[in-house]
Amino acid sequence: MSRQAVPVQRTTPVSAATPVSAATPATPVSPAMPAAAVARVPQEERTRVMRARLLEATVDCLVEHGFGATTTTLVSERAGVSRGAQLHHFPTKNDLVVAAVEHLTEVRGAELTARAAALPSGPHRTRSVLQMLGDHFTSPVFTAALELWVAARTDATLLAAVAPLEQRVGRETHRLTVDLLGADESTPGVRELVQATLDLVRGLGLASTITDDTRRRARILDRWALVLDQTLEATS
Repeated sequence: MSRQAVPVQRTTPVSAATPVSAATPATPVSPAMPAAAVARVPQEERTRVMRARLLEATVDCLVEHGFGATTTTLVSERAGVSRGAQLHHFPTKNDLVVAAVEHLTEVRGAELTARAAALPSGPHRTRSVLQMLGDHFTSPVFTAALELWVAARTDATLLAAVAPLEQRVGRETHRLTVDLLGADESTPGVRELVQATLDLVRGLGLASTITDDTRRRARILDRWALVLDQTLEATS
């Protein structure tokens, strides 16, 4: 059974150096272009850039300071925007964090699929898939997501936003892993094997938040790659 990576594209994060308040040069109005449309486009672009900078800054603050210490003031300072501009887009911390949850979902998906596109074929492919997953679950975006998981446990509003998006990430990561491993889930036990793989790398990622266990994680993934190859070959 062949195992092929699915080519994907990665979205590029908005740089914090992107200006958001500089005046936009006037755009000539052609006879075929209504004046209202010309005026609307620059404002929409400024809004998009402003929101992106605030969401990227929120993720950075979650990673560096944790959920409890992340405030709207800290985020606006990190993003380099005025407090008034931040409040205009996200009046409360919950508004900002809920938007960041969805943003994180997109970023995590983009990072995984971009790495998947670069995976090698051949005898070491399974170990490379596990390395890709292990790197994802020890990455800053996973750390930020973990901060939101913990906070959502006792915050009903945040939980309502986090739970469905995490379920979506889980489904997409599972499907991607199945494709990358060339696994046939119609075979009894294979679906559970894939899920056990994801539970394993996620658990190793959680452990890494307390201490650096890179060497132990590598040994575990080496052994699990052999288990996967032997089991999947036997069921193919």
